[in-house]
Amino acid sequence: MTPIPRRADPLSWGHGPHVFEMFLEPTCPFSVRAFGKMDALLAVGEDRVTVKLRMQSQPWHMFSGVITRCVLAASMLSGGRENAKKVLAEVGARREEFEFEAHCRGPNMETTPNQIIARIEGYTGLALAEAFTFPELEAEIKWHAKYARQNGIHVSPTFMVNGLVQPDLGSGDPVEAWAARLPE
Repeated sequence: MTPIPRRADPLSWGHGPHVFEMFLEPTCPFSVRAFGKMDALLAVGEDRVTVKLRMQSQPWHMFSGVITRCVLAASMLSGGRENAKKVLAEVGARREEFEFEAHCRGPNMETTPNQIIARIEGYTGLALAEAFTFPELEAEIKWHAKYARQNGIHVSPTFMVNGLVQPDLGSGDPVEAWAARLPE
């Protein structure tokens, strides 16, 4: 029997002509703040904006690769992008459980990648361990990394509107400032 190829559900919400891309690292406090504003941005009008999340793994967040892989693995399960959104929300709500103190010490020094996956499974109710090993997942992870590099993006959060990086837009800005970047 030939296995059915799996694909990641695009992390895209809304259906408007203007594309607002958010490059996020799941444990970055600024990315968590930006992600928390996604629904408010969509409230501007899902027929006006399409919000796309791009995963931006960063090596100083020590479990970044593992957690980013979990986000994208979740999108390959039944439930797709909503699963990925759930993983981002649960990790963001409990950042300290997934991050090192000062990026280099603390209780997570004794934590394994399998324990991180199990924590995320416990909070989300998603069976991620198997999805974490899907061979098709590798291409999705590489696509996110390549796309960010091609656009000159190196840190999170970074925002793009209609394909143009917005270097002066940040997670601390009100959603109204983000919405103001969308052409009428």
